[in-house]
Amino acid sequence: MGEPIMARLAGKRALILGASSAGNMGQVMARRFFAEGAQLTVAGRKREVLDRFAEETGAHAVTCDITSEDSVNALVADAAGAMGGIDIAVNATGWGLLTPFLDNTREQLERMSALQLVGPFQFYQALVRVMARSMGGNGGSIIQISSATAKIMLWNHAAYMGTKAATDHIIRCVANEFGQDGIRANSISPGLTETPMTEEAGEVPGLLESFIPGYPLGRYGTSDDIAAAAVFLASDECFMTGENLQVNGGLCLRGNPTPAEMEASIAAATEGK
Repeated sequence: MGEPIMARLAGKRALILGASSAGNMGQVMARRFFAEGAQLTVAGRKREVLDRFAEETGAHAVTCDITSEDSVNALVADAAGAMGGIDIAVNATGWGLLTPFLDNTREQLERMSALQLVGPFQFYQALVRVMARSMGGNGGSIIQISSATAKIMLWNHAAYMGTKAATDHIIRCVANEFGQDGIRANSISPGLTETPMTEEAGEVPGLLESFIPGYPLGRYGTSDDIAAAAVFLASDECFMTGENLQVNGGLCLRGNPTPAEMEASIAAATEGK
């Protein structure tokens, strides 16, 4: 990643939830926000990883389980107290469950809903209470990391896709109801992205290559692509709210591969081995 040209987030106080896996999208955004001049709180479930990141960057680290309302409220209060307020907040948590539609269990659906619907809803509530001008805040930017699959199809991904689509619409509600309080709320929708979560898939010959024809720009995404979009949404340059940025190289123009196309790509890559 090249050095940013401007400190577009100088003086801003940012909270990123979902930054407790080394090198994940949350951490990449955090490093970019730092480079752009922001003060930062990073949060997630893994204390050791958060502490290591904080030692490297000077961030304030807080453990948080987004499925617990008490934990979410404590995180927002802690971050606001440590930084003197919150101007930017990003939810980058998620669970990439891949299960055939008829095999999804109630337990999986409840876990997915807690992580990707109820938890984010309560995170937004806590943020509005500290960010809204009518409640003593200064306004600011709320950013939800969504997915292109909230709009287009991917087989065996219904629970993930449905909850991401729901949070996109809730973000629109936040934007509509609290714009008068100076709050902007937007989503960013990556497609397939090179992250620690996709490393295992990358070990299957031909699997990731099967996705490339769906991208008019000729490649799938990186966390740096998402971080660049997040900087814009977080900055004072942004006059946008209630929107979903499709930062996925044009994937929504075409779409993800079918299972048959994935299998054919894998077979072609492994032929003769």
